[in-house]
Amino acid sequence: SGVKLSYGTSGFRADASILQSTVFRVGILAALRSLRTQSVIGLMITASHNQVSDNGIKVGDPSGGMLTQDWEPFADSIANAPTPQELLQLVEEFVAKEGIRFDGSRPAKVLLGRDTRPSGDSLLEAAKQGISSIVGASAVDMGIVTTPQLHWMVRAKNKGLKAAELDYFEQLSSSYRCLLDLIPNGSKVEKAENKLVVDGANGVGSEKLEGLKKSLDGLDIEIRNTGKEGVLNEGVGADFVQKEKILPQEFGPKDCCRCASLDGDADRLVYFTLPSESSSKIDLVDGDKILTLFAVFIKEQMVEDGYHARLGVIQTAYANGASTNYLRQLGLEIALTPTGVKYLHEKAAEYDVGIYFEANGHGTILFSDHFLSWLEAKNNELGSEQKKAALRLLAVSKLINQAVGDALSGLLLVEAILIHKGWSICKWNGLYQDLPSRQLKVKVIDRTAVVTENAETIAVKPPGIQEAINAEIAKYPCGRCFIRPSGTEDVVRVYAEASTQEAADSLANSVAKIADQFLGSRSSSSV
Repeated sequence: SGVKLSYGTSGFRADASILQSTVFRVGILAALRSLRTQSVIGLMITASHNQVSDNGIKVGDPSGGMLTQDWEPFADSIANAPTPQELLQLVEEFVAKEGIRFDGSRPAKVLLGRDTRPSGDSLLEAAKQGISSIVGASAVDMGIVTTPQLHWMVRAKNKGLKAAELDYFEQLSSSYRCLLDLIPNGSKVEKAENKLVVDGANGVGSEKLEGLKKSLDGLDIEIRNTGKEGVLNEGVGADFVQKEKILPQEFGPKDCCRCASLDGDADRLVYFTLPSESSSKIDLVDGDKILTLFAVFIKEQMVEDGYHARLGVIQTAYANGASTNYLRQLGLEIALTPTGVKYLHEKAAEYDVGIYFEANGHGTILFSDHFLSWLEAKNNELGSEQKKAALRLLAVSKLINQAVGDALSGLLLVEAILIHKGWSICKWNGLYQDLPSRQLKVKVIDRTAVVTENAETIAVKPPGIQEAINAEIAKYPCGRCFIRPSGTEDVVRVYAEASTQEAADSLANSVAKIADQFLGSRSSSSV
């Protein structure tokens, strides 16, 4: 009673104690989606980087991607239906509207996965009951898996491929080995950097990385925060490291080596290093830097292979301006989208090769079927160096998880590229220096009063607000600032960059005051 749930990019998330009925109902939705598409659908029970007492559920579509936006209103309506009778009525109306055959003549299959949260078992049972309430539908329990693993399994199943966890490990490890075999003679990372120390966020990613390690010769990985003692996402994980920019638990001043951090369900990845033993402040290598590394490598291979393919780099307005400038200087095509993985993924699919990452470390690379077919067909016709470049691109397409962002596959690709180029983490991190930035949120009475265009970089309503923002931006060297309405609460978010931290803070505060004047806000706070 009194709870209103909304299906977003991360599905439904809430305190685990109130989610059983919601998960049951999403089980119904997943079975109907399978009937409608005549494909395997995925259901993942996780709350990613949220605290351990939370949980959530999200649907994986036949492509392995997120649930189509067309079905999100139905998800909202059945999750919030106050009585069984209203739930039944909503289901019957939706089945009729979608033309779903509801007579048991067609089978429906849903793959179920969960992370390591204690609440996962009971919610899994609720999902199974929801699925089995639809005639002809069956649930397949894939066990404790990372979110990207489940999405990979759904994609593989619908392509008619093997889709067990061992198949996932084999595809990642063999593709990684292939990239190492194709490294030019003479490339070698300094011996001191051979070891990689990984923060597993006390989550499922540490367990799966341990399993993956067994098939990886020559990659020295030490995993900490494995969940045997610590608490999931508490002072650990990619979200914590990226936001706080300090060492996670179980890391200390002696850890001046190359380090990486996964998030709770292993769909985000960031790297970091400790510049000195006298400070816990880290040098963060975030999603923007990972995107840059991937883009540099792929561009080099595409020049070699001789095919005039379109390579697109997809970012949101939150990407650090220094990364965007660096990528432009390399001659790369950059596209901006509104905030949200669904927009990034959709735009990336328009290119022969589309790369997207958010600063939080979530992202992937998409390869068009046409481009992959060309690479495979031309393999025997290409010269020696061109052939190697084509083989590298094919290996990347198999190593990277094209369904969703995947910290494990991303980590292996980062490692392979660093070895290929002979780069240390310091060399990689030094490609460009991030511009100082500040984010604020301003409480407002009605966030819908703000309307944006150009991938949320220009506010067209209320009238006059963008002109006032532009006047402030002009006062600061390297100044950039935008406002956008939150998707979940009555606040307007402010993002500002400038040449110094003091200037970025000042610009953000000035624009927050402008938002206050135009929108009748109540207060502002840092985020």
